[in-house]
Amino acid sequence: MVTTPGPATVAYFSMEIALDPSMPTYSGGLGVLAGDTLRAAADLGAPMVGITLVHRKGYFEQHLDAQGTQSESATDWKPEEFLEPVGPMATANIEGREIRIRAWRYLIKGVRGHVVPVYLLDAAVAGNSPWDQELTDHLYGGDAHYRLCQEVILGMSGVELLGNLGLAQIETYHMNEGHAALLTLALVERQMAGRPGFANASDLQAVRHQCVFTTHTPVPAGQDQFPRYLVHQVLGEPRAAALEATGAYVDGALNMTLLALIGSRYVNGVAMQHGEVSRSMFPKYPIRAITNGVHAVTWTSPEFAKLYDRHIPEWRHDNLYLRYAIGISTGEVREAHS
Repeated sequence: MVTTPGPATVAYFSMEIALDPSMPTYSGGLGVLAGDTLRAAADLGAPMVGITLVHRKGYFEQHLDAQGTQSESATDWKPEEFLEPVGPMATANIEGREIRIRAWRYLIKGVRGHVVPVYLLDAAVAGNSPWDQELTDHLYGGDAHYRLCQEVILGMSGVELLGNLGLAQIETYHMNEGHAALLTLALVERQMAGRPGFANASDLQAVRHQCVFTTHTPVPAGQDQFPRYLVHQVLGEPRAAALEATGAYVDGALNMTLLALIGSRYVNGVAMQHGEVSRSMFPKYPIRAITNGVHAVTWTSPEFAKLYDRHIPEWRHDNLYLRYAIGISTGEVREAHS
């Protein structure tokens, strides 16, 4: 069994990734797409690595009473039961505090044995304050302050972790939604290598060359926006000023979708209609469209997987073979359904 991933040149950043039904590291479609993308990458042998947060308390557990009223509770789980700890640490500088960030690793094995590792960032480290230790607990939890701190960890600590893991050969940073957009700031700082002042056009172009962006939510309310005062509070004056210089503020708030658009060489929406709507929202940016898909092997029921294995065994390696399912007899299809 392959347990050691090979070198990676693509880093895929997503606030949520559906890796295992027993791990509440996702809430819905965005996370499911992210997990399926990484599984497809493993099948294809793509040199990819995933970055997300560990979400120790998950999204939430839903409860309904007899009147249909919903209440929620945390979904506690133990990362050590599913994941392996990773030695190198990263840091997050938040409100002037240096927070230590550890990581856990999950390995996705493709149909031909290729392995894509996923690193889940975790602030629950001894020495961090109790509040800081909870920053990677709740998926989409808390207020704007909590969310911005999480996005610092995902984007900036994620880039640092890759360097500490020796993955200096990363050529492309893929932001799955705007939650990871602060990775562009981390890359700008690395590009400047301690040089004082603001990034110049050459620095920004070098970063854009490294980044691609998938946008998901074509309504303003679904895009992360953080007021100017909060950006200054969390990131500090120099970084806040650097973000101001990018032009990613709209009506006094840092728009993470716009920051990712500004920092990327390639952008796509997740359906043709979605691409059209996104282009109307951001007309200055060429937004292409790649319609959402699913990882067929993951979502095919065991009964139909056996049916396909009998008739079209190559479907596991190339989903296009599923078009030959039209030749399977109606009786066998009915039997699989029942």
